[in-house]
This record gives sequence, structure tokens and C-alpha cells, in this order.
Amino acid sequence: MRTANRLCLCALLLLAVSCGGRKKAAPAAKDRPFPQVVIPAAYTDPDERISYAIEHYWDGFFGGDGRTDSARVLGVPKGEVEQALANYIGVLGRAPLPQAGKAVSGLFDALAAKQAADTSNRVYLAMTEMVARYLYDPNSPLRDEDLYLPFVQKMAASPLTKEDMRTAYRYEAQMCALNPRGSVAPDFVMTLRGGTQVRMHSVRAERTLLFFSNPGCHNCKEIIDALQADGNVLNLIREGRLAVLNIYVDEDLDAWRSYMPIYPKEWLNGYDAAHILRQDVLYNIRAIPSLYLLDAEKRILLKDAPLERVQEALIF
Repeated sequence: MRTANRLCLCALLLLAVSCGGRKKAAPAAKDRPFPQVVIPAAYTDPDERISYAIEHYWDGFFGGDGRTDSARVLGVPKGEVEQALANYIGVLGRAPLPQAGKAVSGLFDALAAKQAADTSNRVYLAMTEMVARYLYDPNSPLRDEDLYLPFVQKMAASPLTKEDMRTAYRYEAQMCALNPRGSVAPDFVMTLRGGTQVRMHSVRAERTLLFFSNPGCHNCKEIIDALQADGNVLNLIREGRLAVLNIYVDEDLDAWRSYMPIYPKEWLNGYDAAHILRQDVLYNIRAIPSLYLLDAEKRILLKDAPLERVQEALIF
């Protein structure tokens, strides 16, 4: 329908020119499509194309004029902006983290400049809410604390942010800064059912999956079932290349023990007897379940990642 409207508009413009063009009333403002980034043909290397895309992805969007309300952002329907943001996050995932973080920081700068140029607009509120929901909401399949960090740091410091929200954003930034990808995961001791204690760093495997879970948690059970049905995961465990540490971080040990038949016997199933994981905030366990994937040196490959991303990363 949008294409048809554009064709009709072009036809009317041509008619006006050919007929000498009587002056007509200005047409009502219309929604505009999200302006897609066009990568020049000279960029043939895949990495160069990704770099160009993330650097210029929002140029056309912030360069245009338009209204911002509950249904649209800068004249673009809100649904299209959300889809564009989701696609953008997907492209960022293909770039090195420092480059991706710089791009997210640049997104905030462009947003802040647009808001400062027209203080009556609501683009700052609309876009910051959207970015936070996609990159930081525990239920978002695209959540990524490392990508959210440069954005929330700038929100916490920006004069465009309401004063009463800055404290919350500073706290979010502090939590997101914990355990960035590439850093060594904090060590801890977990206690198994029979009382044996296992130190996480002592586990030897090419990959270690930390699974913070609770007994009776529906989403936790879904993850258990999905990992048990994943032939690649099962083979990696049998070959000793993958270790799954299923850790209970709360206090109801009776409930945890009663759930033991549900937990796979090939996993290391234990609990945090000293309650240091949350008490000392070794990990930002904002919601259960939470998955961390580590390499052989216990460096963090994925942090609080959705299961699908973990399964993709386990194909190595």
C-alpha cells in the first residue's frame, strides 16, 4: 500500500508540472518508511560492509523531519522502527564488540542531537525506552548487556534524562559493566547433592555452560528439555568437551532436592551454599533462568544469553 501511495503522489506531481501547476493546498503529513542504509558497491569486503552499515544505519532516520507520538517515531510507524532496531542489533552481533559498542554510543549521540534540536519532540523518550527494552529487558531475545552499557552510560549522564531516572541508569550501567565478554568469569564453589564441593574454575572442558536456575521454574524446564533434545550438546558432553553447571542460587534446598530427578545426571547440579553469587554480586543474575557460556580458560563468550544464541555458539 505504501508503494502505491508513492506512485500516486509521483503521478500527481507530474500532472501538476505538465499542466502549469495550479497552487494546491499542502497535503497532510504521511508516514514515511524507515530509510534503509545503502552500502556503496565499492565496499566488497564483508567486514567493511558491516562497518559501513552500522556506522550509517540511522543516518536517514535522524536526518528526516517528522512527528513522534504513540504510533510513530520521527514520522516512521513505530513498528517499523522497532523492526529496524532489531535488525540493527543483529548486524551489531556480527561486528567486534568494541566496534559495536562505539556504534551504539554513536546512536545515542545522534538521538540526543535530534532531541536537542527540537525540544518539543518526544523522540528521546521513545527511542531510549525502545533500546532499553530490546537490549536490557530480561525477557528480550535480543538482550545484550555489553551493547546496552555504552548507551545506558550516556543516558545516566545526559541532561536530557530526567533527574529521578539518572540514579536508576547509573545502577544499570554498574551492573552491565560486570563480567564483560572476554573477561574471566568470577570463580565460585558449588555444593553437589551429596555434599561434595566443586570449584567452577577446576572444571576442565573446552566450553562451560553456567545455568542459573530454580526448581519448578517453567522457563528453566524448557531450557533443560531443549538441551536434552539437542544432539550436538549431548555429544559435546559425552566427549568431555562441554560441561554444564546447573546452579541454584536461592535458599529452599528441600525444593531443590525434590527436583533432582528432573536434572540431567550428566550435568553438575549444585547450589550456592555460601550465598555469595547474589550476596557479593559476582554475577548480574537479574532473572532466572540465566545462561553464561565460557571458553576453556573460563573467559566469557556469552553473558546472560538466550538459549538459541548459546546453541549456535556450541557448534564449534
